[in-house]
Amino acid sequence: MKLLIIDQFDCGFSMDLAIKSADYGHEVRVYMRNNFDGTRCENGDGMDCFKKVPDWEPSMDWADLIFVTDNSRYIQKIESYRRKGYPIYGCNVEGARWEQDREYGSAIFERAGIATIPMQKFKKYDDAIALVLANKEKRYVSKPVGDGDKALSYCSKDWRDMVFMLNKWKKSNAYDGEFVLQEFHKGCEMAVGGWFGLGGFSKHILENWEFKKLMSGDHGPATGEQGTVMRYTQKSLLAEKVLLPLEGFLHGIGYSGYIDVNCIIDDKGNPWPLEFTTRPGWPLFQIQQALHLGDPVEWMLDSLNGKDTLKVKDGIACGVVVSQPDYPYNNVKKKENTGYPIFDLTMEDATSNIHLSEVKMGFGPGKDGRNTEPCIVTAGSYVMTVSGVGKTVHDAKCAAYDTYKKKVCMINSPMVRDDIGEKLEEMLPLLQKNGYCKDVKYK
Repeated sequence: MKLLIIDQFDCGFSMDLAIKSADYGHEVRVYMRNNFDGTRCENGDGMDCFKKVPDWEPSMDWADLIFVTDNSRYIQKIESYRRKGYPIYGCNVEGARWEQDREYGSAIFERAGIATIPMQKFKKYDDAIALVLANKEKRYVSKPVGDGDKALSYCSKDWRDMVFMLNKWKKSNAYDGEFVLQEFHKGCEMAVGGWFGLGGFSKHILENWEFKKLMSGDHGPATGEQGTVMRYTQKSLLAEKVLLPLEGFLHGIGYSGYIDVNCIIDDKGNPWPLEFTTRPGWPLFQIQQALHLGDPVEWMLDSLNGKDTLKVKDGIACGVVVSQPDYPYNNVKKKENTGYPIFDLTMEDATSNIHLSEVKMGFGPGKDGRNTEPCIVTAGSYVMTVSGVGKTVHDAKCAAYDTYKKKVCMINSPMVRDDIGEKLEEMLPLLQKNGYCKDVKYK
C-alpha cells in the first residue's frame, strides 16, 4: 500500500506509524510541517524506511490511503479532497468543530440525549471574573475555545486562584479568542473512544485513563498527556452512555477516524462529558499501536470502505512519555535540544514498544571518542513514548518501565513520570461499584 501521512505538528507525531507501516512492507511518505520557530522539521532525517516530502498535495494522487494526524491546520484544504472521494482517514471540518468549539460540542451531546455540565462562553476576561466573584462558593474550570494553547486550560482550587489566572491572562494578552468557564464536578476521570468509518464504530472500544501533569503525584504543569493506561473491550458501559449514542450524528457528518469522549464520573455513576477529541491523541495513538495486531494501516482503509478488520490484543497497555528540557514549554529553538545521542537504541527497537517522536539519525561517540558512530539522536524535546502490555494495570506499568530502563539510555536529563497507572489502584473500585470496567484489575 502507498501510505501518505499528513503530520500537522512539529513533534514527530507520525514517526511511530511511519516506521511500523514501512516495517510491514508499505511504501510511506510523510509530510511534517516546519517547527514553530520557523526552522525545518528534522524529525526522521536520515531514516531510509520512509520518505519525507516537502509538501503533501503532490502526493495525494499517489496515495492509496491518507492518514491525517490533526483537526486544525490544513483541514479546510484537505476537505476539498475529501469531497472528491480521496481515501482520507481522519477528522473533517464539522468533526473539528465538535472539539474546538466547546459550546457547540456540548450542544451535540445534548442533542444525543447526553447530559453535560453547564458552561458559559466569554470573550472578555472582566466578564468571566465578574461571574467567578458572584459565585465564590463554586469551583470553575477554564478552557480555550478553538485551537488555543492547552496551558490556558486551568482547573481552579477556589475562586481566588481562578480570578488570579484570569487577571494574569488578561494582562499578558495570553489568548485573543473565546474561552469557557465550566463548573467543577468531583469524580473519577475516564475516557472512552472508538475508530469510526463507513460501517460505524469498530467493535473494539478503547477505555483509557490519562495522566496529564508533568510530575509524579499529579504535580507540575499540565502537559496534555504525560502517560496513559488503556484497554480495548467489546463491552463498555461508558461507551453505551456517551459514545455510541453519537453514531448517527457521526454518519450524518461523514466522519472517519478516531473520536474520544473524556468524562468525569460522579459517585452516583453519572458520566459528565468534558470534551470531544476528534483526532488521534498523543501519546494515546502511539500507545494504541502496542495493542494493535497485524497490518498497522490496512484496517484504516477497510474502515473507510465499511469493514471492521481491526485486530487487537487482550490486556492492558501503559505508556510513558520520555522528554528532555525545555519540555513542556518549547521556548527554545529546536537546535538547542537536537543531536543528543540515544545510546544503543536501534530501529528494530522502534518496531515494538518504543514509539519514536522527535528523533533523527545522527552520530554519537565512536571508539576514537569522536562523533563518528551512527545512532539515533534527539530532534526536539518530545523524544519518545515507551509502552508495556500486561494482564493487569500493574503488569502493564511494570512492563513499560522495564522497557524504558533496558532500552533508553540518553543524556540531557530525560524526564519520565514514575507513577503512571498507580492512581487506578484507588480509582478502579470507585468506578466498578457503579458498573464501569468491572473486569479491569489493578493487580
